[in-house]
Amino acid sequence: MSLAKRLAARQDQKRSHIEVAEWGEDDSPLLVYYGPFLAMEMDKIQRKNPNFLQSISLAGMADIIIMKAEDVNGEKLFTLEDKPTLMREPMGLITRIAGAMMSSESVEEQEKN
Repeated sequence: MSLAKRLAARQDQKRSHIEVAEWGEDDSPLLVYYGPFLAMEMDKIQRKNPNFLQSISLAGMADIIIMKAEDVNGEKLFTLEDKPTLMREPMGLITRIAGAMMSSESVEEQEKN
């Protein structure tokens, strides 16, 4: 198997998830699923939010959530039209979700370590 094919197979790895109690229903947290944060996705965030890595912005974090957040079936949870709604969420919630999505491990896995 070529290196490119091995990389492509690895990129299809199991998704991670984060529990978001604030968005859940009936006392159950919403499970927000996401795949690994890829170099091409960071490039897209950097184009929309220059110097994102040096000066992380909440707008950039909202863009990450829009780009990555999926339901259990892999359907996108947000569109660009939802950005104003996300920007009205508490800052700590946005940073927690986007931070998990930028990490290689789920929040639950990080807490175990």
